[in-house]
Amino acid sequence: MTDVDEAVRAAAGAAAAARTATDAERATWLRAMADRLDAAVDELVALADEETGLGDARLRGEVARTTGQLRMFARVVEEGSYLEATIDHADPSATPPRPDLRRILRPLGPVAVFAASNFPFAFSVAGGDTASALAVGCPVVVKAHPGHPRLSRRTAELVAEALSAAGAPDGVFGLVDGFDAGLALVDHPAVTAVAFTGSLAGGRALHDRAAARPAPIPFFGELGSVNPVVVTAEADADRGADLAAGLAGSFQLGVGQFCTKPGLVFLPEGSALEAALAPLVGADAPRMLTPSIADGFAAGSERVRGVPGVEVVAGGRAAPTVAATDLATLAAHREQLLAEVFGPFTLLVRYGSRAELAAALADLEGSLTATLHAGEGESVDDVLPLLEEVAGRVLFAGWPTGVAVTWSQHHGGPWPATTSQHTSVGATAVRRFLRPIVYQDAPEAALPPALRDANPLGIPRRVDGMLQTA
Repeated sequence: MTDVDEAVRAAAGAAAAARTATDAERATWLRAMADRLDAAVDELVALADEETGLGDARLRGEVARTTGQLRMFARVVEEGSYLEATIDHADPSATPPRPDLRRILRPLGPVAVFAASNFPFAFSVAGGDTASALAVGCPVVVKAHPGHPRLSRRTAELVAEALSAAGAPDGVFGLVDGFDAGLALVDHPAVTAVAFTGSLAGGRALHDRAAARPAPIPFFGELGSVNPVVVTAEADADRGADLAAGLAGSFQLGVGQFCTKPGLVFLPEGSALEAALAPLVGADAPRMLTPSIADGFAAGSERVRGVPGVEVVAGGRAAPTVAATDLATLAAHREQLLAEVFGPFTLLVRYGSRAELAAALADLEGSLTATLHAGEGESVDDVLPLLEEVAGRVLFAGWPTGVAVTWSQHHGGPWPATTSQHTSVGATAVRRFLRPIVYQDAPEAALPPALRDANPLGIPRRVDGMLQTA
């Protein structure tokens, strides 16, 4: 591990070279990182399983996702539209006369990345935050998660070796460890942005700290999410047993330690789904990622159980649990019942009419996802707009666990799901670490290549209001 000031100063020293490196050069860095991690997959998976207990199959899949997203971000910067290059040529006849204006996105500078507990690869040292920041020319200093310290150190060694071999500037990547190191990272004057995945309480504290700096910086936090699911009466009657199997698999996947776990399910009174669910819920207390997460799960489960009007449908105090209540109880105890329980827990909420359901949905806070199960051809005009208001991704007929890394993906949502309107997964995750700059009446030689008239990079641009493809 490296001292925080030393790591950030090194990152600041690398910022100019990272910013001026070509997109092709930075793409080479990312592919080198991916190749190095793939070559060490056996070693990394064994180490990760010792520290997390997530199992060989899950961890190998996560390494593949991690290296896949590194390569995807390489393609993103090579394609070039991420720059949002926009040119408005001068027009003296306009009222008022218009100067020559050319706009592009440029990297912020050194970025602090807080690794997550539940994805030791994909949201950790070499995960999506690191990949998307490096892709656009921002040096990265990662604060390792205490849930997998040895894996973090080994991954950082491999990343550093790959970057060096690929010609990246010294200091473009660093790793620090410890609670105090995280605070020092947020406070350091050379850090220009923070990316965080974790608890609502921890994220809010760091968000407020970033805002309280003498020079405030953006904080991109992915925090709490209950990921509501709506099952209509028609869907329940058509396929209630199948929906029960899907819900059981989703809320228990990875011991419920997914940020997209369905934690709140609205279903009709007398639901076939509810009747079929109990036998599908595990009875054993599973191993969780850390003792603190296990304690938090137990406390959260107990909090919900203690609300008058809540009954346990399946599960024990330390085991996967399904609880159930009604809309009146939810409204009366929303603070206790709508707070995320991180782990294999879901709350069923029984409704009588669609009007009552709609009123309850209108009272929800933000989530990463919302899921709708309706009958074939059934109108959902009363429900869908409400789900759109509270989630960044609305699913039809599926389950929210599993987030594809694509150009169109959005992994974010209104507060408290995230602290911004940006995504932490998918191509546009790079937008977090970029700021716009406009050049007015600049000579051709002073312009970045992406803004020169000849378009030497061959990238998509908007010129005088018209979108031009590469």
